[in-house]
Amino acid sequence: MLKRVIEDKIEKYLQGEDYKTFYIWGPRRSGKTTLLKQLSKKLHVPVFNFDFSSDHERFTPARDTLEKLVAENHIILIDEVQNYPEATVALKLLHDEFKVKVIATGSSELKQKGKEFDSQAGRFTEHYCLPLSIFEIKANSPLPAYEEKAFEKRLLETLQIFGSYPEVYASGTHSNDEKVELLENITDTYVLKDIVDIYELKNQKLAKDILTKIALQLGSEVSIREIASSLGSNGITVANYIEIFIKNYILIALPSFKTNARRVVSENRKLYFYDLGIRNALVKDFRETRLRPDQGGLFENFVIIEIEKQRRNTNAKQTLYFYREYGGREIDVIVEDYKKNYTALEIKITGEKAKDIFPLPHKFTAINTANYGEVITNAVTQFD
Repeated sequence: MLKRVIEDKIEKYLQGEDYKTFYIWGPRRSGKTTLLKQLSKKLHVPVFNFDFSSDHERFTPARDTLEKLVAENHIILIDEVQNYPEATVALKLLHDEFKVKVIATGSSELKQKGKEFDSQAGRFTEHYCLPLSIFEIKANSPLPAYEEKAFEKRLLETLQIFGSYPEVYASGTHSNDEKVELLENITDTYVLKDIVDIYELKNQKLAKDILTKIALQLGSEVSIREIASSLGSNGITVANYIEIFIKNYILIALPSFKTNARRVVSENRKLYFYDLGIRNALVKDFRETRLRPDQGGLFENFVIIEIEKQRRNTNAKQTLYFYREYGGREIDVIVEDYKKNYTALEIKITGEKAKDIFPLPHKFTAINTANYGEVITNAVTQFD
């Protein structure tokens, strides 16, 4: 069983005096349920699963109901909390009146963060359990220093082709064909069917077609109008589907950095996938990267994923952008912290010289396949 970054945070919460609800967000099948099962066994308490309405009843915001709940459970564990937003009233009472620790996982921020969620202001902390990061994988695979570079090279190839969902990466006995089958299953059952059903979207084929269009233009700005036109849909529908995919950790959105609000170069965003195995399942291409015309886009997406995971796993107060000038020149990633410090990152497969065109004071680094691990770590931690 691979150890996750979130486990140390959970242990600190359990040992501490803080009773704020401990939310863990992330896509389905990223390891959240496994974590809760481990905690359930360790703490000798059940997991309440809000996929099932029978568990909703235990969280009716009535004193006698909650007294019984707390009497039977010294720690409360909840899975798929977003499926019963009304429970946030009970969670508020559990914090204010019963001082009981609650760990709740959710695969979607969108449904959970409504008016009910707002009533919990100041009573929760947020954390993440995403597909495995390179740092989690390396921490679970200690090697002598002389083997690290070779391992990073193999790891980079694997993650660009099959991604890092735990059940895919950790399936050491599975053949590549079996990994492909697993990824197709995750794509069809969670990315498409579950999300379409949960949000009552009308068209599963449209959802898949939108994602496939995005998958075919990695590293490019995404025009909602163009996607809608090519699919015979309308912009509002396409935009709604995309926002749902972002809030469910399928897509990562990078807006354009604006140096002057009145002179916006582009209102479009760049969209990347949280997992390249899912992306490759959509385009049906699992070839080695050296054989692929999209290898530049794959590496760019890989770097964005890892920066985003590192940012969320460390709770770094940072925002990611891309930067483009009117003449078309651009920088792949701008990392902005809450003090308006900037790091500009240019992503190149090889070590070719990258041009630094970002106009504000900043640090500049080129990322390539040889230095990606070190640069990603520095980009996220240097402002802490």
